[in-house]
Amino acid sequence: MGQGLWRVVRNQQLQQEGYSEQGYLTREQSRRMAASNISNTNHRKQVQGGIDIYHLLKDLANDELLWQGLCKSTWGHCSIYNKNPPLGFSFRKLYMQLDEGSLTFNANPDEGVNYFMSKGILDDSPKEIAKFIFCTRTLNWKKLRIYLDERRDVLDDLVTLHNFRNQFLPNALREFFRHIHAPEERGEYLETLITKFSHRFCACNPDLMRELGLSPDAVYVLCYSLILLSIDLTSPHVKNKMSKREFIRNTRRAAQNISEDFVGHLYDNIYLIGHVAA
Repeated sequence: MGQGLWRVVRNQQLQQEGYSEQGYLTREQSRRMAASNISNTNHRKQVQGGIDIYHLLKDLANDELLWQGLCKSTWGHCSIYNKNPPLGFSFRKLYMQLDEGSLTFNANPDEGVNYFMSKGILDDSPKEIAKFIFCTRTLNWKKLRIYLDERRDVLDDLVTLHNFRNQFLPNALREFFRHIHAPEERGEYLETLITKFSHRFCACNPDLMRELGLSPDAVYVLCYSLILLSIDLTSPHVKNKMSKREFIRNTRRAAQNISEDFVGHLYDNIYLIGHVAA
């Protein structure tokens, strides 16, 4: 729907300016285009029983409430949403800028963020950038991973936006990696992510941590165990899959205070649901 309206608005701009994407039109070409549009419009009216689809879409393209809904459903948080709109503001124009900024981010993250700031869409604040990332699904995850690796201040605020209260550990880890994609190889960045997740998970579940006798360090060990188990059970290259008994033995050897039943439930979750970082 949003892309269809974008094309209608773009066509309006092109017709008003008197050129096409291939170049400027001659007067004869403009007259032919106008005649063709009239013919197509009449045909649409006949086909639709008198309903003028073109003008209906044209009206929708100028509907500010519709554009506002499209903006907020695609980009859930922008600093400009909470400000008094500047002179000449329209959600249709904002949609175009958000779309352009997202495309720019997916090519060069730093330039994309700078674009949003230059248009007044985002404030120059790690927390505001983190909220924008958390509520947006149009950003390329590979570019986003590079950006967060470079902007640890934004990463810190992004982690605190997650609420893992009363979530089972593997499910919380899946949710975490849906927003902050894990790197393809083990390294310092993955260790940083797991460390931040472990502290956040414990902060969200203080009663559970006391009940199970878990610390952030113990959760860190469990997270690595879950990732390794996920690879073992899902990889076609691993022929001899780890058994539940082996996982319990290996995990309790690394974190001795964890109950056997709890570790067994962790194994069952990966076996039934799948990889925690897929």
